[in-house]
Amino acid sequence: MTCQESAGSADLSKMAYQTFQQEYFQIPVVTRAYTTACVLTTAAVQLELITPFQLYFNPDLILKHYQVWRLITNFLFFGPVGFNFLFNMIFLYRYCRMLEEGSFRGRTADFVFMFLFGGVLMTIFGTFVSLVFLGQAFTIMLVYVWSRRNPNVRMNFFGLLNFQAPFLPWVLMGFSLLLGNSIIVDLLGIAVGHVYFFLEDVFPNQPGGGRWLKTPTILKMLFDTPEEDANYNPLPEERPGGFAWGEGQRLGG
Repeated sequence: MTCQESAGSADLSKMAYQTFQQEYFQIPVVTRAYTTACVLTTAAVQLELITPFQLYFNPDLILKHYQVWRLITNFLFFGPVGFNFLFNMIFLYRYCRMLEEGSFRGRTADFVFMFLFGGVLMTIFGTFVSLVFLGQAFTIMLVYVWSRRNPNVRMNFFGLLNFQAPFLPWVLMGFSLLLGNSIIVDLLGIAVGHVYFFLEDVFPNQPGGGRWLKTPTILKMLFDTPEEDANYNPLPEERPGGFAWGEGQRLGG
């Protein structure tokens, strides 16, 4: 390879890196942080730097041996790299980002509070059903909340099924069942998603209802910013799956 070719290759690599960096930092902060943590955790397991036994949810180890990191790491590991991992990552990234750029835009603190509320509730419920990893349930929760807030979006799943967005969590649960997976994880995600949606979107609008979920002031001070970028281009919700199994459009669109 000549010096000129070497310099050209270096320039291409630099451009590719800059493009990746630019695209990466355009991802909203919560979605970027969570998906990155999930990918890095899986990579660390694949490289045998850590093992799943150091990550899984175990109340005894948390309470008696103070291994409190397990409260977080059990949400970050989705299994070894393969179809199931990629499937979960695609849906996690897609719907987490659309929530953050959609109904939570300009409300990062409220989005973080939803993460905390969902995580705590899943941890409590997960204790009773003996689940050791809750990341997939968390993904289903995000999908559920998005689907209930976008009821008029028509979905297409693998080109086989056409349905309204609120049915998406149930379709994913059926797909999980076909793959031979337990549906307890999906049911937990749907249940927690419904509790959040009811308390945040339904109950406050009922006669005699009120808002029970209030984002702590400290989260608002840490995450909310007074101004938004007028040129920011959010991820379009008209393509809610991003791939053949989740594309759709709004009714009347």
